[in-house]
Amino acid sequence: LYGGDMETRIRQEIVLGIGGTRALDAMGIQPTVYHMNEGHAAFLALERIRTFIEANDVSFDEARWACAPSNVFTTHTPVPAGIDRFPQDMIQRYFKDFYPALRLDFEGMLALGRENVFNKNEFFSMAVLALRTSDAANGVSKLHGKVAREMWNNIWPGLPNEEVPIGHVTNGVHARSWISSQLTRLHDRYLSLRWQTDPEDQSVWERITQIPDEELWRVHDERRQRLVSWVRRTLKGHLKRRGASTAEIEQSSEALDHRALTIGFARRFATYKRANLLFRDPERLMRILGDPERPVQIVVAGKAHPADTQGKELIRQIVHFAREHGHSRRVVFVENYDINVARYLVSGVDVWLNTPRRGMEASGTSGMKAALNGVLNLSILDGWWDEAHETDLGWAIGSGEVYANYDYQDQVESQALYDLLEKRVVPLYYERGEDGLPRQWIAWMKKCMKTLSPAFNTNRMVQDYAEQYYMPSHVRSEQMIANNYERAFELAHYKDRLRHHWNGVKVLEIEADTAEPLSVRQPLDVNAVIHLGELTPEDVRVQTYHGPMDPEGRIEKGRAVDMRMVDALENGNYRFRGQVSASNSGRYGFAVRVIPGNNLMATPYEPGMIVWDHEIHAGKKQQPVGAAT
Repeated sequence: LYGGDMETRIRQEIVLGIGGTRALDAMGIQPTVYHMNEGHAAFLALERIRTFIEANDVSFDEARWACAPSNVFTTHTPVPAGIDRFPQDMIQRYFKDFYPALRLDFEGMLALGRENVFNKNEFFSMAVLALRTSDAANGVSKLHGKVAREMWNNIWPGLPNEEVPIGHVTNGVHARSWISSQLTRLHDRYLSLRWQTDPEDQSVWERITQIPDEELWRVHDERRQRLVSWVRRTLKGHLKRRGASTAEIEQSSEALDHRALTIGFARRFATYKRANLLFRDPERLMRILGDPERPVQIVVAGKAHPADTQGKELIRQIVHFAREHGHSRRVVFVENYDINVARYLVSGVDVWLNTPRRGMEASGTSGMKAALNGVLNLSILDGWWDEAHETDLGWAIGSGEVYANYDYQDQVESQALYDLLEKRVVPLYYERGEDGLPRQWIAWMKKCMKTLSPAFNTNRMVQDYAEQYYMPSHVRSEQMIANNYERAFELAHYKDRLRHHWNGVKVLEIEADTAEPLSVRQPLDVNAVIHLGELTPEDVRVQTYHGPMDPEGRIEKGRAVDMRMVDALENGNYRFRGQVSASNSGRYGFAVRVIPGNNLMATPYEPGMIVWDHEIHAGKKQQPVGAAT
């Protein structure tokens, strides 16, 4: 993923997308659904279109809409900088002999990878190519789905963010790969082997409560001791290879305390993950770490991209902190982060720390792996944790606030983190009964495993993909290609007709009695005159889009309701009628819009094809708007 330059990357993605499709064909494998897991494989859509044109002698659009129903695209990247984009000259160099087979000119090829098809200076985006050639798309957590809809809204100009056709399937992890061997044996004894074969079954995990506190804590205690012993051996080996002094090597044998509350932080050192948030106030952190009655220690691991200078600087700062403040026994950085290191950490620490900048962690899976082992999460409400967090199974840093000033946000959230450690996390861990067991902590561990294990595993994830994407895509594809692709070709011709005549669609008049305030749920009749030109009422859907209004007068969380055609007027004009009502008190608004209306479409939202005209506010006259957002 991180090797080479842009030239290497485009070659890799040609091999993956085009070469991968040809490899399947050479093996006689004919999938009915193709899943592009991130944009890296998006060239497969072009290869499928090319072979379809070659086999059926059809236009690009006919081939595109025959193939799109069986393409599924999953985006994993919540920031534009993470998307693979290539300059025009590179696309020309690698595809000059390819795009003619698509029956496109070079500009037509480039338009498939542009957010704004009219911007000829825009780079060619692999994610945009995938979105424009797939009938289904999703993010990898509920929050990421929302972020992705906002991120790619420009592809559907004028469409409210919540209606952008990108859903979500939250990631999961493979339970048997990440639960420690000691905990596995405990689960086998009390949960039965079904937790291994049916980990998405909630009823299996309900039996967690039957595990005696003493046995669960003994297993967890043993995992922490194993982690401490392994860290000491690992540190000693690294120091020897670096030629460290004898005193420094001997000191590594005293790193960490197998009885202390242990916090784990391990991931890629990308700057948005804010590995230094915990170290922002060194004096306050030292007080937390150095408490002789309630000691705390931190194990950090991770790698930075070879070209990520800032990421490497974060690692340097953490290592420097450990040495400068004499807390080598309390703060340890483990080099060469890999799956083996991760397994020790997610099963051996007590708390899993995650501090990304909200909205930039698409999902995250390390916290899921920790939760499977009864490790409690302490995290920003981002990615998977935004939908997973509940009381009594972990902690949320903040309440999901987002600040324009990043430095201020870091200050607020670092203080919130220290507060949580001092007032909630550390006291809960060290609250012991006469038997020495942290009963309340153990209860949280059980709730964590019982609640999160069935929800955030790969069995549930694959089931979601199958039910929400694979099977619907398979069925839709079979319908579109039946009778020699009759419906696919019909859809292509319909969309072509829309493109030629859409500029003529206009909302000419809106009539609604808004002179007086409405009561809650009181219907308001709305009449609209729509000019369709060469199109017919069967070609479109005319809708009222209504909902509560924000302080700036914009409809938020709007709801679209179809209007019905009641009268054919002259010169391509038609009268439509509908109703709106307010479900709660407050300021409500509505707009009238026109969108495509063919049931063959995967969604009614075609890029560039939505017409809005007037927004009406209760008690006010009509106001022209360009788009409701």
